[in-house]
Amino acid sequence: MPNSTPLRTRWTPAEPCPLPEYPRPQLTRPGWINLNGRWDYAIQPRDAAAPQRYDGQILVPYPVEALLSGVQKPLLPDQRLWYRRAFQLPRTNSDERVLLHFGAVDYQCWVWVNGQAVGEHRGGYLPFTFDITAALREGENELVVAVWDPTDSGLQQHGKQVLKPSGIWYTAVSGIWQTVWLEAVPAVSVDALKLTPDVDQRALSVTAILRGGGEDCDLEVEVTSQGEAVAHGRGPVSSPLILAIPQPVLWCPENPHLYDLKVRLLHCGQILDEVGSYFAMRKFGLKTDAAGHPRFTLNDKPLFLYGPLDQGYFPDGLYTPPSEEAMLFDIEYTRKIGCNMIRKHIKVEPLRWYYACDRLGMIVWQDMPSGGLIDGTLVSALTQFLGFHRNDTRRLSRFGRADEANRAEFRAELRGMIDHLYNAACIAVWVPFNESWGQFHAKEVGQWVKKYDPTRLVDHVSGWFDQGGDDFCSKHIYFKKLKAVRGDRRAFVISEFGGYSLLTPGHVWDENKKFGYKFLESPAALTSAYLALLENEVKPLIEKGLIGAIYTETTDVEIEINGYLTYDRAVEKMDASVLRETHEKLIHLLG
Repeated sequence: MPNSTPLRTRWTPAEPCPLPEYPRPQLTRPGWINLNGRWDYAIQPRDAAAPQRYDGQILVPYPVEALLSGVQKPLLPDQRLWYRRAFQLPRTNSDERVLLHFGAVDYQCWVWVNGQAVGEHRGGYLPFTFDITAALREGENELVVAVWDPTDSGLQQHGKQVLKPSGIWYTAVSGIWQTVWLEAVPAVSVDALKLTPDVDQRALSVTAILRGGGEDCDLEVEVTSQGEAVAHGRGPVSSPLILAIPQPVLWCPENPHLYDLKVRLLHCGQILDEVGSYFAMRKFGLKTDAAGHPRFTLNDKPLFLYGPLDQGYFPDGLYTPPSEEAMLFDIEYTRKIGCNMIRKHIKVEPLRWYYACDRLGMIVWQDMPSGGLIDGTLVSALTQFLGFHRNDTRRLSRFGRADEANRAEFRAELRGMIDHLYNAACIAVWVPFNESWGQFHAKEVGQWVKKYDPTRLVDHVSGWFDQGGDDFCSKHIYFKKLKAVRGDRRAFVISEFGGYSLLTPGHVWDENKKFGYKFLESPAALTSAYLALLENEVKPLIEKGLIGAIYTETTDVEIEINGYLTYDRAVEKMDASVLRETHEKLIHLLG
């Protein structure tokens, strides 16, 4: 059951349309219709037909379990959630297509327009689109969506969502949880862009994926920087268009410079479609220093990475931020305390989150949402204290990955996530698996990711069970002293540590429950212990090869009270200026 707590943030959703911002910053068109707002909803038995009467109204895009949805009820595995709303046909030309976009729906959904099935989709974290042109009629149209979500009773990717929250496992998120919107596009249009900067060659590669044919079209691209023309090119859409970027301004946390793009699709000199986008010139890599330690590099310069694990949960919206301002607050606070990176933990955020990181200069370590099975308390303890290890190429039932179709779905969703987020300038590292949850063939999977996206690094297994894959020896250390790893050729990163906890009365999810890794009794005690941890354990490891450290975590999450901030974002548990000074000193140890 969702917690009935009144805990909430200070941000209020915009009415009548929450999260009104354009949802796809790297492929923009001026004409679109946001369908967020109040929809009819009903919760029915899973096998029941569409409801004749609905239970009430839900505020989309907040999940049905969230306080801000206005419902705050669980969706059980033997139930189905129904949505309904009316909309007006957007103005279109006779040859245009009307697309219905969903930012994310957890987990499986079916969609009808005016009683006509227009499509279905599986997977809770990625966007999908249906061409609904043939189902539309003049005047008012009806949109109906049905959703089924097994949460942790199934083996699909569900991250930290569970039906019975406790410890590090949180309230489930079911149904629509990102923006729903309509867009009219030309019959032949740009469906996606793939933007690859090449710092060494001072160039940008632009590939367009089209909808509706257009193989004989040309692509025309204009690059500007702060309104000034930088580059222009034109070529057949059948191959990547390479544009020279003279004297590129390189993206980095201190100067997160973005270039603007205007992309036109041409046929016989006629413009068929035009979209806006942006990109950054930057390069992530690893280089060995004079002492033989691999170092993380940005634009060929060594950079120590420091920042928090970020779960992306809100007490009132769960996966969905109350507003754009609320979403930005977490990133801006992370900058405020002097961090240069965020590990986005087992969740794919809306594209506007990555856009904010691009604009604000925040490097991102991106996890794949986990599925399969988790290890129990005993295995977890044996792993952390005694180094217990498992081979993930056999007995896959231990990981919940014995079924080939389940593994194929994971691989497809991993590829989908990389495709979806490929253009985000901020993402430096992909993380396929975390702490063995649903892990299988991790070395092979990591190698595939590395080949599929050679512009980024790969942490094939964050925490355990390490299979020796590229690019990192990645450790989670909570209950013992941080120490260096000897005899490993890979870059050494502490991808989780800390978790120091302070309960702040009046700002907690549950006054009677708490979870953390080390409990402190006051802000002063927390600050003293935290600073000592960085000074005595993190700092000495940097000269021994440590390339980065990820502290648990940005905010409290439900009964987990180890955040820099309380769950409602109302209280900073430590002085931000002290944190900033300390973090910047760590980061600058490498120059």
